[in-house]
Amino acid sequence: MEQKQSIEQFKGQARLPNFAIPKRYDLHLKLDLSACTFSGTVQINVSIVEETKFLVLNALELDVHQVWFTNSHGQKYHPCDVVLDGDDEVLVLVFDKALGIGEGVLGVDFSAVLNAHLVGLYKCAYMDGEEKKNMAVTQFEAVDARRCFPCWDEPALKARFKITLDVPSELTALSNMPIINEKCDGDVKTVSFEESPIMSTYLVAVVVGLFDHIEDTTSDGVKVRAYCPVGKSDKGEFALNVAVKTLDLFSKYFSTPYSLPKLDMVAVPEFSGGAMENYGLITYRETELLFDPLHSTAARKQRMAIVVSHEVAHQWFGNLVTMEWWTDLWLNEGFATWISYMATDILFPEWKVWSQFLQYTTGGLIMDALEQSHPIQVEVHHARSVLEIFDAISYEKGSAVIRMLQAYLGDDIFQKSLSSYIKRYSEKNAKTEDLWSVLSEESGLKISEMMDDWTKKQGYPVISVTAKDHILEFEQTQFLSAGLLSEGKWIVPVTISLGSYERRKNFLLETKSSEVDISDLVDTSDTNLKNKETCDEQLWVKVNIEQSGFYRVKYEDKLAARLRKAIEHNSLEATDKFGILDDAYALCEACEQSLSSLLSLMDVYRKEADYIVLSKLIDVCYNIVKVSTEAIPDSVNELKQFCINLLMFPSGKLGWEPVPGESHFSTLLRAEVLQALVTFGHDKTQNEALDRFQKLLNDRNTPLLTADTRAAAYIAMMRNAGSSHKEGFESLLNVYREAGTVQEKERILRYFASSPDPDTVVDVLNFFLSDEVRDQDIIFALPGISLECRETAWKWTKENWELILTKYGAGLLLTRFVRDVVTPFCSNEKADEVEEFFASRLHPSIAMTLKQSIEHVRIKARWVQSARQEQSLQELVKELAGKK
Repeated sequence: MEQKQSIEQFKGQARLPNFAIPKRYDLHLKLDLSACTFSGTVQINVSIVEETKFLVLNALELDVHQVWFTNSHGQKYHPCDVVLDGDDEVLVLVFDKALGIGEGVLGVDFSAVLNAHLVGLYKCAYMDGEEKKNMAVTQFEAVDARRCFPCWDEPALKARFKITLDVPSELTALSNMPIINEKCDGDVKTVSFEESPIMSTYLVAVVVGLFDHIEDTTSDGVKVRAYCPVGKSDKGEFALNVAVKTLDLFSKYFSTPYSLPKLDMVAVPEFSGGAMENYGLITYRETELLFDPLHSTAARKQRMAIVVSHEVAHQWFGNLVTMEWWTDLWLNEGFATWISYMATDILFPEWKVWSQFLQYTTGGLIMDALEQSHPIQVEVHHARSVLEIFDAISYEKGSAVIRMLQAYLGDDIFQKSLSSYIKRYSEKNAKTEDLWSVLSEESGLKISEMMDDWTKKQGYPVISVTAKDHILEFEQTQFLSAGLLSEGKWIVPVTISLGSYERRKNFLLETKSSEVDISDLVDTSDTNLKNKETCDEQLWVKVNIEQSGFYRVKYEDKLAARLRKAIEHNSLEATDKFGILDDAYALCEACEQSLSSLLSLMDVYRKEADYIVLSKLIDVCYNIVKVSTEAIPDSVNELKQFCINLLMFPSGKLGWEPVPGESHFSTLLRAEVLQALVTFGHDKTQNEALDRFQKLLNDRNTPLLTADTRAAAYIAMMRNAGSSHKEGFESLLNVYREAGTVQEKERILRYFASSPDPDTVVDVLNFFLSDEVRDQDIIFALPGISLECRETAWKWTKENWELILTKYGAGLLLTRFVRDVVTPFCSNEKADEVEEFFASRLHPSIAMTLKQSIEHVRIKARWVQSARQEQSLQELVKELAGKK
């Protein structure tokens, strides 16, 4: 078929044309780490499936030197035109004669700069003794393999990869496969790797640096290694142990062995994400792979287990079976997230991570209640906009919806289905519909009918519940934080508990509204239930047991009152107490319930001792204080006192000192309670924190501040730091500079900007942009900016925007500036100002984040207006503050 004699036809296309399919890449890269450049040759075995005068593949920021194509008859062709289009990120090769259908080899010589933006093949620095040196790392997901070599950079275009590297002879070179040959020639060595099985370009990986490593072997004989900074290989032991166990666990769970001969894990000094599941070579930010018993918190240890499990799970879900296009990214991320919690729960049952999964998935509920949310299966029209869907919808909502489906189908059917799915699509690509099809075959149910609402439609329902005698009435509508409850209808697996977890009922809500008769759950022979008053009090109704469904519940007043009593009497599981508070907060923010009613509910949690419930309570306290500074400024100090009162019970039990043999939850909770008390200005806790900080200055290893309690001391120090009291800032800066571990540096960065003093916060923000803070670590620093300095941070961001854009690039790190600096505001005027500033500075990689951040601001502005209208709110706050 004759092609149009124009390259214009390839402009603005989301996908590459399909006249040629890559089968195998032979890639040879030569790295010059002192000049920070690289050159390479790639020879790609291609099938021409349609006669064409054009070959179109991806390339970005590469200099192309020579190009040739050799067909299966040995005839060599050189293109008459070579066009690199930076906007569409394509390399268009134009030939005088049409290339016929059949096999051929495309060769390209190219070169490029090792960039500093943590994407593609990039440079990062490591310390060799006292000397700073360069190393090289790849980060190709989602669309940055094209920055390293010309390729068909789409997940469905899988191929085999044969990789060879020329690197400095003293460094370690790693790739997806084991080394088959290493040859030294003076200062340079050539390292050749085994050819890989077929995989997508975004999973190809290379790391060149100086490391120590430790290793272990799975029961199937797979060699697993953890590569760590020199002298720190012992810090990789925990992650290595988790990786070996999860490889064995997933091999059994999926009834499919791990498909490569080895699995390497590497701690990389500069990395934009948390970790990346490259096939056979997982790269990690150092804090995610290195565990230090002295400096790592209990929360960090738990996160590390989940992250390692997540990346290992991807070796099946994502690498062996890959989504067909980025629309189905959630198949990778939602499943890896869900199964990482399952694996962590098996390895560390005492952590009860499924209850903490609720804290995690709240992020999905929050984002999906925005008008600017998106469906789980989302159309991706521009390569760069893919970055923005690595978000709470793909991860948190995706994993929550999977858990809901698993709870509905049962563990056995679910596991059997996933096992069949992995076998059927092994080394292939799949869509969401393919998974539903396998689940339907195994379960005998029409899964796609039920699940399409959850994956193809934006949002989720709020279910309103009312009771008339022994009839419960349910009505669903879409939940939006902006309070615009549109129609919306989902097929919802509803679970109900009545007065006891022994009395349960499940049903599918398939229509807008429904009635359920619960008379069969009321035992009339129970003498306690004969008396109507006792019966009403004891027969509390809890919908969405253990919060296993991705929806919110709104109870009528009398049912809400019964649940408050049930919380006071400690009749509910922690997951349900969490859910009641989380839903009430969301309804209050959406102005569907009053702030007064939320405060009254919070008051019944005074004797709470469970970690996930108290963690949620602390979170709610932070948020209502934020809104109240605008809504009821005169009552903010009393509101903070109420928050302090709520935490006196757990604080008294926990103190500052860890008790030998205490539970994982006590350690987690102590850290959060102390940080909250210091932030809300509890004098006794602040003074104790400052005293302990002084002890730390005298002895960096003092037992008076453990890894888990240091954060509270750092906050106290910065809350007391100001223009006239610079010592606090200077002393914490010295602790940062002297810190010998990445864990300690991360902890200080998280709380460095918590000072209420604008001048101090500007000093801190300027420090964040200095060479002393690695670009990747900005993600820790920005969320800690104090409430008092919101305006300061925004002004500073505007003044430094060009510098920020140059330093961090238009990628993942830039979205954090937008989100963390913009969302703390609570007024429409500020939302207008932000919109105006970015009107001429928009970039595809921040577009969605910006819209969502502005919507968050407008939601809070509406909430502020609503709270101002509440007649007795300030009297209630005064009363609660005085209640001990």
